[in-house]
Order: sequence, then structure tokens, then C-alpha cells
Amino acid sequence: MFHTVLIANRGEIACRVIATLGRLGIRSVAVYSDADAGSRHVALADEAVRIGPAPAAQSYLSIDAVIAAARATGAQAIHPGYGFLAENAAFAQACADAGIVFIGPSATAIRTMGDKITAKLAVAERHVPTVPGVARPHLTDADLIAAAPGIGYPLLIKPSAGGGGKGMHVVQDEAHLAGAIAAARREAAASFGDDALFLERYLTTPRHIEVQILADAHGNVVHLGERECSLQRRHQKVIEEAPSPLLDEATRAAIGAAACETARSVDYRGAGTVEFIVEATRPDEFFFMEMNTRLQVEHPVTEEITGLDLVEQQLRIAAGLPLAFGQDDVVLRGHSIEARVYAEDPATDFLPTGGRVERVIHPTGDGIRVDTAIADGLDVSIDYDPMLAKIIATGADRDEARRRLVRALGGTAVFGFPTNIEFVRALLELPEVVAGDLDTGLIARRIDDIAFAAADERTFAEAALLRDGGRAPEVGGLTGPWTRHDGWRLGTPAPRRYALVCGERRAEVLVSGSGSSLTVAVDGSDPVPAHVRAEDPLRRTITIDGVTRTIAALISGSDRVAVAYAGAVFEVAEEEVVHGGGSAAASVPHLDSPMPGTVVLVHVADGAHVEEGDPVLVVEAMKMEHVLRAGVAGTVALHTAQGDTVARGQTLAMITPEEAS
Repeated sequence: MFHTVLIANRGEIACRVIATLGRLGIRSVAVYSDADAGSRHVALADEAVRIGPAPAAQSYLSIDAVIAAARATGAQAIHPGYGFLAENAAFAQACADAGIVFIGPSATAIRTMGDKITAKLAVAERHVPTVPGVARPHLTDADLIAAAPGIGYPLLIKPSAGGGGKGMHVVQDEAHLAGAIAAARREAAASFGDDALFLERYLTTPRHIEVQILADAHGNVVHLGERECSLQRRHQKVIEEAPSPLLDEATRAAIGAAACETARSVDYRGAGTVEFIVEATRPDEFFFMEMNTRLQVEHPVTEEITGLDLVEQQLRIAAGLPLAFGQDDVVLRGHSIEARVYAEDPATDFLPTGGRVERVIHPTGDGIRVDTAIADGLDVSIDYDPMLAKIIATGADRDEARRRLVRALGGTAVFGFPTNIEFVRALLELPEVVAGDLDTGLIARRIDDIAFAAADERTFAEAALLRDGGRAPEVGGLTGPWTRHDGWRLGTPAPRRYALVCGERRAEVLVSGSGSSLTVAVDGSDPVPAHVRAEDPLRRTITIDGVTRTIAALISGSDRVAVAYAGAVFEVAEEEVVHGGGSAAASVPHLDSPMPGTVVLVHVADGAHVEEGDPVLVVEAMKMEHVLRAGVAGTVALHTAQGDTVARGQTLAMITPEEAS
């Protein structure tokens, strides 16, 4: 076994690998960019090496920098995690050339499975079923058009390279085929530098089911059951579970055997995942999609139901050891479900967020596991993938696991910026999800029916009560009526008034009384009794008009309080309300950045004229671009330039309307 392993990754997967290395007594080496100097994985590792500036191309994607770090620290092996260089054949070869063990398959296996056409051809030779279609190198537009009638409509155009749904087009009839092929070639060339395409039958209610395999250098290949990954948004997984609620035991054995044959088709070594697509109405019919030649994000659910540490198995295989068990020894116990926590705002079409983590609350309880990279005070960079953590719940059966995960998400909070916690909690409560009636289009169909938590009168009342209880202590230790904060005056005590704003909504809240004799009134409503009890430094149990709930809350400085409920965080900021005469100045339309990011394109010059709807700037963060368009016609005043790093809510341009100018 190795004595030193370098982890060529960051975030929660780096922390996850370090945990297993520590348990096995293996020295861990982390690498980091300038953006991650204070990150959790750096603190957890036995040693950490800076490999470059924040951009991934100059740090985590730099093969030379990673290899140099391994040599400098005496690392015998490199664990790539997932993403970055994990499925890079050139990196696997560079490790071999440097005499360093790559904890993963050979460069040849990565290269074969990284091209969807060659992968389909390879598995077809092992009689693994593939989606009916046409897939071979160098298919021309004419070849694709000629093959379409034999496949039937609707059909799916797919790029041979890349992933993430880019370049994929569903074609319903022959009239739209040629145009869709041309568009797919353009998008594939722009995204992957390769415009090779192939065609597949399009399944109308597809389910995404993948099988975890392990293969050693001694000819042993086993599968560890399947995972259901059908809950996806824009081709990205959101919720994963094991085992799938769709498959029976016979189909589970058949799809597992097909996954093992897929691994044998490329003489695979290590942990890998074979992805299949299954028509929901015909669960016994499955088709090979692709093979991920690495550890998957969702590997914890397999670990929970098998009792195996997949990182440990990767290390054993990479060290040349045989698997210590056979297929008959693999037993699946219970059910496990994972939710991904992202730095994104569901209320703004899931735009990336990020920033400083003021405080994080992780859930606890029976059957709950948290894989995370965040901690209080850490900065979540806009340079990388927005995934922050994974919340995993395991139970005796699927319903117990789901209920535990819903409860766990209700006890999770990230203060500092919006996340998707409330979205995934609400998703798990949809009737279809409760019943296990899933497919990859479910979220898109039901997104408008998922109720997000919103700031209401109750939330504003809670925020005011929390601010009221979090006021500054008595000044200078003085006592007496002039330093009291309970509204004392001769006669009836005055209520404490809080003018609050949360997003687009504002409210005025009056709090009266003290101790256990509080009342609260929102926007002129009748005062109702209230009571606040501290459970711990972050949790308060608040009773308002006889209704009680326990919430997490964070008071930041003197001007803001964040209230978390069921995984949602409401940022309720205090706002000064100015009374008096006079007319308010005319407001000038402005373009604010919807997310922290980088200005990658400026469409207009300072002082230029724009019409309503014209693009003005493009902001990029976490692999997503957002176009800011003029809300009115007028003259632009730019407050930023291309290449600038901007904060969420920062004003990037002002537009003086035509009438005002």
C-alpha cells in the first residue's frame, strides 16, 4: 500500500478522499489554487502545495503543475477525484511516464470510453445492449439523414465528445432534421472542438440508471448494484438514490452483468460507473449510454447500502491488490438517497451565487451523512463548480430514507448567500418522487409546481423578534432609563420599530414588551403575543400567536438578520425609512449583476444609445453565462469593464431613459 497520496482536486471530494487516507494511515497531500488557500481540504491534508492562480486552466487543470507537486512531496500515487483531470487520458499517461500511480483506469480505457461512438462499438462487441441508432466515426450529414428513417422519430442527435447536454437535439420529424444537425455540429465544435455526431432513438420517459463496478488487475470484476439518477435539471443530476425503485431482482442482475461486460470490453481497472437509459414503461429493457471512468459524485449512496469504502477499494486496486470479495459477497441493505447542495438561487432560474460563508449548519441524526467542503468563514469562489456539499440519508427502506433526508435538509442552513436547499427539500415532497415515479423530464415538467419558501408576515415577525433580542448591550456598563432598549418612557412603553426589507418585499414590524411578555405586529396588524427561547447559539424556538417553530438564525452586525426555515434562508436587511416632505428623486434604471462573477463581454460603449432588450453586458460564473439587457431605451453609463470581477447585486451599468436625457 502507498505511504503518500496526492489528491489532484478540491472541495468536498478532496475532503472525502483525505478522510479515507487518514483512516488507513496514508499521508495525504492537497493541492490548491490561490482562490482555495484557506479552503477546508487544505486544512485537513497532511501537506498542501500551491499549484497556481485561481483559473482552473492554470492550476487544477495544469498537468505539469500537478505532476511537479507530486514529485516534490514524494507522492507515490495521485487520486484525481472527479471533474478536472479525472477522465483526462493525457494526465493518466503523464502519471505513468513520471512513475507515479494514477488511481484510476489506463489511458487507453479512458480514451475509448471518453468517445461515445468508440464506447458504443466496444460494448456492442460484448453484446451489451445499446440504444438503437447509428454510431460510427466520420458520419456526414448525408449519412445521418439517410439513417434516420430506420431509427424512427422522435430521435436524438448527440455529439460524440463532451457531455452536459450541449449539442443534443430532439428531432420530432424529418422536416427539422437537417437544420438540427447543422445546429448540433456548430454547438459541438464550439463546446468540445469536435463536431462528430451520431443518432439514437429518443425515449419519451427515460430513466437514468447507473451501475457501480470494481475491477482489479487479476481479472476480477464485480458490480455493487445500481443507482437511480433520473431527477435531473438541464441534464445535471440533483437527487440520486440506491437501489433504483424501478428494477426487480432479475433486471438488477441483468443490468449488473451488462455493466461488468462493459468493464471487460476495455480491460478496466479501478472503480467506474456504467450508465444506462431505461424506458420507464419498459423497465426490463435497458440500453448502454456511457461509462464514467472515475468515482462518481453520488458514490456515497452505494457505500451506505453495501458497507464498502469505494475510495479504499480504489487504493487497493491501484496498489495491485486483488478484490477481497466476489459477486456473491455483495449484499445490498436498506436504501440511501443523496441531495446535492449548490451555491445557486432557484428564485433567479438557478443562477450561481457564492461568497463568504458567514455560518453553516449541517444536519445530524440517525442515518445522516454529510460530505462537505464548507465551514464558517470560507469563501466560495466563482471560479469552480457550485456544489458545496452532499446530504445523504439512509434508512431501512426508501420511504424512511426519503423522510430522513427531508428532515435533514430542514435542519441545514448556509448563511451568506442563496442555495438550492429549499428546492431539493420541496422536490423530495412531490407526489411522483414520494411514489418513485421518476424520469429525467420530471423536474422540467413540475418546476412551476414546486413551492419555494417565501418571506411572509411570519418571517418578518421572526426577524424583528430576533433583531430585538440581538440589540447591542448596555453602553459602557451604564444602567438606568436612558440606556434601556425596551421602549421605556413615562406612561406606556413605546414599541420598538423595525423597518425591514427582504428581496422585493418590505414590512414595518412593531415589537413591544420584554422577556416573556412580548407582542409583535406587522404592517399595522393587531399585536399578538410572542415568545423567544434560545436552544443554542444558532437556534431559537419562536412562538407567535400560539404557533411555534424552531429556526436557525444569524444576526450580522447591526443591519441584517438571516432567518433559516426548512432549508431556506431569508436575508432580512434593516432599511432606514425617512419621513418628511419633498419629492423623491427620479429613479434611474440600472443593471445589477445577478451573481458574483466576471464580466466576460461588454456589448456597448460608454455613452452609447440602447433600445429596450438590447444586450449590454455578459457575466460569467461557475460555467454559466448571464446576459444583462437594457430594461428601457436610453443612454448607457458603464460602471465596469471586460475582465472585472463583480459581486452579486453590484451595479454594472446605468441607463438614463430617453425622456430624462
